Amino acid sequence: MSHFGVIAPPLHSHVKAFEALAVRLIERGHRVTFFQQGEARALLDDPRIGFYAIGQQSHGEGTLAKLNATLAHPSGFGLIGTIRALATTTDMLCRTLPAALDAQQVDGLLVDQMEPAGGLVAEALALPFVSVACALPINREPGMPLPVMPFAYADDAQSLKKYAVSERIHDRLMAAQRRVIARWAQAFGLPARAHAHAHACLSPLAQISQTIPAFDFPRRALPTHFHAVGPLRLPAAPIVKTLTPSLPEEPFVFASLGTLQGHRVRLFAKIAHACRRLDTPLLVAHCHRLSPAQAARLEAIGATTVVGGVDQPRVLRQAQAVVTHAGLNTVVDAIESATPMLALPLAFDQPGVAARVAHHGLGRRASRFASHRALAAHLERLLGDPGYRQRLARMQAALAQAGGAERAANIVERALGQNRPVEQEAA
Repeated sequence: MSHFGVIAPPLHSHVKAFEALAVRLIERGHRVTFFQQGEARALLDDPRIGFYAIGQQSHGEGTLAKLNATLAHPSGFGLIGTIRALATTTDMLCRTLPAALDAQQVDGLLVDQMEPAGGLVAEALALPFVSVACALPINREPGMPLPVMPFAYADDAQSLKKYAVSERIHDRLMAAQRRVIARWAQAFGLPARAHAHAHACLSPLAQISQTIPAFDFPRRALPTHFHAVGPLRLPAAPIVKTLTPSLPEEPFVFASLGTLQGHRVRLFAKIAHACRRLDTPLLVAHCHRLSPAQAARLEAIGATTVVGGVDQPRVLRQAQAVVTHAGLNTVVDAIESATPMLALPLAFDQPGVAARVAHHGLGRRASRFASHRALAAHLERLLGDPGYRQRLARMQAALAQAGGAERAANIVERALGQNRPVEQEAA
């Protein structure tokens, strides 16, 4: 059997997706090892998965906490810091991965779309690799807004111009990463990348995405080796470090802003005020980002229960609606439970995810700067219109049929085992 390496950002949601895929491959007899800075080892739960620490000189103790703090404040100067941090990680991986992969005798790589170093190093070492889109796919095509943009989908001339202008602005902002990609492509003796963007470092063998076509905007130019498999999840219930409390007996709203943004007490407070205005119970999960005093404050102004962590799928199955940052994992969970969403996007691909939620009528989208009265109005319409659940129920079927981690493992074995493109199955 084969030894596969995983190259992914040291972020909880990304690591969990790759962990699910790794477990499937291990159960088939393969060996899987994650390659990342040492502190990322703590993100893995399954002891069967290997871990090889790299970059200790530049990414030693405390680096991951600093990265998370930067990603938690991704606007303004924080955006510049985020881009620089991602570029620094790409540089570290390009510098250290070749020797590490050679030492571990890796046969092929599973590479996150968001980390271009994986594709560059794989090509430099002539290793077959598969790209995985844990977030919205970064594959570009004419007439499609970038996933980080908040735009609704349209094909009129004004919208197309808006997409093109925003793409140019985005690419200028990503200059630090582009320089790293261009420099290492030259150092590895690889052909120059067109504009040296991350999307130029994707696999020619197979690309796997958690975003199903039914949820995306209309795509017309995806490569034939692109496979939308839906969420990469383990079959067992997720490990929850804080037990889910007794849920409210009355119909309730659930609010979560994900693993990086749970510190936003002011936004949680507006959500609590909105729910109190509607006389609706509210359960808040802040992913251990608030202090006891902040949690008590939320309960005092309207939140029924405030906790660090919950079994999110279980809670969503019982919630009337969820107020979310529009992280792809939470949105997928909400689709699986047919729970209407109020999306308040904060950063990264969340604006694009929220735009798709609204596009397909699975929920409503609002600004994080909206007043509590505006949020209450959105929630009132969300709770009073059965059409949201009906549309979610229809999308449930497409999600259930996508194949998930089992189908992804099949694709990985074929692509890396045969070292040739795995084409989409005929419809």
